[in-house]
Amino acid sequence: MEPLALEIKGLQAWYGESHILHGIDLAVPRGQVVTLLGRNGAGRTTTLRAIMGLTGSRKGSIKVHGQEAIALPTHRIAHLGLGYCPEERGIFASLSAEENLLLPPRLKAGRGKAMGEAEIYAMFPNLAERRASPGTRLSGGEQQMLAVARILRTGADILLLDEISEGLAPVIVQALARMITALKAQGFTIVMVEQNFRFAARLADQFHVVEHGRIALSFAASELAAHQAQLDELLSV
Repeated sequence: MEPLALEIKGLQAWYGESHILHGIDLAVPRGQVVTLLGRNGAGRTTTLRAIMGLTGSRKGSIKVHGQEAIALPTHRIAHLGLGYCPEERGIFASLSAEENLLLPPRLKAGRGKAMGEAEIYAMFPNLAERRASPGTRLSGGEQQMLAVARILRTGADILLLDEISEGLAPVIVQALARMITALKAQGFTIVMVEQNFRFAARLADQFHVVEHGRIALSFAASELAAHQAQLDELLSV
């Protein structure tokens, strides 16, 4: 059986009194790209945040490379090899692109190989050109690339990416698709929350549709055509 990078069972999560996740089950094999689909408010972003320990209380089981992480604080979870790229990107406006890139520490126990600057700039030539530019001067696409590049420097081998294609020009979205294909070829495991189905459909090995804090439908990329009608129904607004 293929080893799992992430194994989630019965995951429940709350923000204060609000019960958002009602029992998420998810198995993510190493080296695969997995996409979480669903309507706004379904619980997709909360699933990523709960994996990282960024919600209120959590119950259930989250195993990262076989190690139980449900009771660990966020910094300890990150050290298991997880990198989270939130929708708001979190670029520091007063720092240059290069200073932003060099900010996070390397993970001591990271299973992945921490990428060096030369490797990162080869993958993201735009960032090499803009390395001295302040964070505020970067375009949305450049900020998105920087947010992902910053994780690759740490040695994380599981990437949690939240809506990385949202609001970006088609040429940048294509560059991000090439990036994900390249990272997968290098053995990274990627869990994406995506609204842009056309972007996700070309990249994902597995799809999971989240509805009302549960997984309503799961299927492999090879089964996409067979599930299209059900998918349209679940994702219709």
